[in-house]
Amino acid sequence: MATFHADDLHTPQEVKQQCELFRKTYTSLFDEIAKVIVGHREVIDAVLISLFAGGNVLLEGVPGLGKTLLVRTLAQTLSLRFSRIQFTPDLMPADVIGTNIVMEDPDTGRRFFDFQRGPIFAQIVLADEINRATPKTQSALLEAMQEQSVTVSGTTYKLEKPFIVLATQNPIEQEGTYPLPEAQMDRFIFKINIGYSNLDDLMTILDRTTGAEMPTAGQVLEGKDILQAQHLVRGVIVAPHVKEFASRLVLATHPDGRFAAGGSGGPTNKYIRVGASPRAAQALLLGGKVRAMIDGRYHVSYKDISDCALLSLRHRIILNFEAEADRIDPDALVTQILELTPTDPVAAAAVGS
Repeated sequence: MATFHADDLHTPQEVKQQCELFRKTYTSLFDEIAKVIVGHREVIDAVLISLFAGGNVLLEGVPGLGKTLLVRTLAQTLSLRFSRIQFTPDLMPADVIGTNIVMEDPDTGRRFFDFQRGPIFAQIVLADEINRATPKTQSALLEAMQEQSVTVSGTTYKLEKPFIVLATQNPIEQEGTYPLPEAQMDRFIFKINIGYSNLDDLMTILDRTTGAEMPTAGQVLEGKDILQAQHLVRGVIVAPHVKEFASRLVLATHPDGRFAAGGSGGPTNKYIRVGASPRAAQALLLGGKVRAMIDGRYHVSYKDISDCALLSLRHRIILNFEAEADRIDPDALVTQILELTPTDPVAAAAVGS
């Protein structure tokens, strides 16, 4: 098992050793998951980045692409308590967080309320087909996803750390789905789109899934190791100019703002109704820190931030009617905003003036 020491980094050599240990741990996790999940390397990469960044993940794709299998496989590689919640239209909030029930003491005959914990009381929670449930039930996850706690009848119960929600959803155009509330979408550090497999990957999937034996993933990390790794990641250095770039990138999604991409006639003012929140900037920095560690660096670069832009922003911008009429894709819009946002602070000042 890996042993990280985020508080004992006093020399460049110690920093280098911890970065190398992190890279080996990441590679081991990736390789174990890849034993089961064929292809989708960028998807696996994004899920692992979110794990070490300490954020929740939304996986979107049509049925049958391996979203649930990916989450189950991740749980197999981690020594954490796992639960799956199958979201359906008749699912109620109490089915997720739990409820108080009346119990009777067999000795005294006195009755009392006893809280029966729901499946949210785990460390890895698979919210399967989350947009099959009504917004009321979806919102039952809000406190757990942000504060990592659950409040029932005025009593707050803390969830055991590390805690991560990995939700899968079908595209909202599918029958019987409900769009997730904006407040809940914002609580996902990344939204990961899963596409179809290519020919070679599909052939490998058939070999693995129609034979006599199914591949399995081995355990790599325990809970304390994950917490140590997350603490190590948060110590990664972010230079002021890189932090400013991440901030400007988020502000570039705000219509009528000083840094709106392309100015008054640009794509932001033309197509975006509501821009990204400060959580988007947090996601950019935390994701960038993990990417830096994977690359063996203890400082974040512009490229680390850019590489996390789609994952962090695509679900946090709300498009207007003109964007829908012009069939503007959120990914294409974020890519355009990224291209129009300069990394150079001097150039940015000229744009924003």
